[in-house]
Amino acid sequence: MARVPFCDVGYQSPVAQSKQTPRKQFALRREDQSNLDHSRLDKSKLDQSKLDQSKRDQSHREVSIAPDLDLDEDTNSYTGESGFAITGDLSTRTLTAKSQLVNSNSNSNNSHSSNYGELQQLLDDPSIEEIWINSPQRVFVARSGKSELTNLVLTAQQVQSIMDRILLWSGRRIDLAQPFVDARLPDGSRLHITIPEITSEHWAINIRKHLLRGKSLNDLVELDVMDVDVCAYLVGAVKERKNLLVSGSTQAGKTTLLNALVSSIPVTERVITIEEVFELKPKLPDCVAMQTRTSNLDGSGEISIRRLIKEALRMRPSRLIIGEIREAESLDLLIALNSGIPGMATLHANSAREAIRKLQTLPMLAGENITQEFLTPTVARAIDLVVHVGMDTGGKRRILQVLGVSERTEAGHIDCEDVFTWNGTEYEEGIGYFA
Repeated sequence: MARVPFCDVGYQSPVAQSKQTPRKQFALRREDQSNLDHSRLDKSKLDQSKLDQSKRDQSHREVSIAPDLDLDEDTNSYTGESGFAITGDLSTRTLTAKSQLVNSNSNSNNSHSSNYGELQQLLDDPSIEEIWINSPQRVFVARSGKSELTNLVLTAQQVQSIMDRILLWSGRRIDLAQPFVDARLPDGSRLHITIPEITSEHWAINIRKHLLRGKSLNDLVELDVMDVDVCAYLVGAVKERKNLLVSGSTQAGKTTLLNALVSSIPVTERVITIEEVFELKPKLPDCVAMQTRTSNLDGSGEISIRRLIKEALRMRPSRLIIGEIREAESLDLLIALNSGIPGMATLHANSAREAIRKLQTLPMLAGENITQEFLTPTVARAIDLVVHVGMDTGGKRRILQVLGVSERTEAGHIDCEDVFTWNGTEYEEGIGYFA
C-alpha cells in the first residue's frame, strides 16, 4: 500500500500548532473584546436611561402648593407663577415643586446663614411670642401679648420655600386634599399652615414659640405666674397623684404650665405623653412621648389620640398626660383616669367651672349611647383639680383660679370649691384649700 504523504491529511505537528496558537488566541481575544465593548456600551445606555427616568420621578416627589394655579390642557397639569406645579392624576391632585425652586431660594438668601431665611431674625428674637403671616407683605408678631405689624416683606416663593423645609424636617405633608397641617420646628415651636383654596389667596401661617418652655414650677413663681403658696399646693397635689386639668384660652400658657407640672412628677414614675404635635419636654428619666399621625394620600394610616390612649394603657404607665383634649378622646381619658391611672390634660375653656361643664359634654361626640347620667359621676370621680390660666389686658399670664372638684353630684351638676382665686392683686384662699 502506498503511503500517503504526511501533509496531505491536514495533520500538523505539535511544533506547528504551538507556532500558530498565539495568532489564533490573539484573534479570539480581539473578537471577545469587541463583543465585550458592545455589551458595556449597551449596559451604559441602559443605566443612563434608568438614571434619567429616576431623575424625572424624583422631580415629582416634593410636596408643595402655590396659590395662583392655571390648568394647562396640553400637559394636563396645573402651574403657577412661582414655579410650582400640580402633576399626575388630577383626581388626587398631588402637589409637586420644581427642583429649581430650592436653587433660586438658596441664591436669594446667600446673605443668611440660617435655615429659615428672613424669618430667622424673628425666630431668634426672645421677645417675640408668636409669628403669623397673612400674606408675604404682611408679617405680624406678638410681644407681651400684643400684636404688631413688622416691616418685613417677603415673596411668595420665599415663604413657600421656608415652609417646605420645615415640613420636610417634620415629616408632615400639605396638599389640596389636606389643606391644613400642624408641625413643629426643631426648637419645639408649633407651626400651623392653611393653604388656598381654604384661604382666599395666600398661605396663612402661624408659628407659636414657647418662651417659657422647660421651666419648672419654681421658675414660674419667679415669673409671677403664681405665688409660693399656689406653687406648694400644686407640688403637693402632683405628689399625691391627683388628676389635674389645666384650662384657659389660646396662648394663655396652658402647655407651659402643664410641662412644669409634669416635670414635678417623681423621677421613679413612668410617664406617657400623647400630643397632636410634640410640645411637652418634661425633665424626667422614664418618659415616652407619642404624637398623632395624619392619613396618607390613600386616606389610610391615620393615628388618632383615641388610638394612642388605648395603646398607652398597654405600656405600663404611672401617669398619662394628654397635651390637649378637644373631642371624643375625652371619653377615653375619663375611662383611663377611672381605671386607677392618674393623669393630666389641657382644655380650652373660659373658666375652671366651664372646663368641668365642657368635659361633661365632649364625650358625647364619641357616640349616641353616651348619656349625661353616665358622664356626670364619671367626671366627678376622674378630675380632682382644675387649674385655670389666663392673660390680662397687659399681656401678663397668670394662674387665675385653682378649683377643687368633689364627687358630689346633683341633677347633672358637680359640686366644686375654690382653692385659690386671683382678685387682681393677690390670691385668696377658698373653702377647698381647707378641705
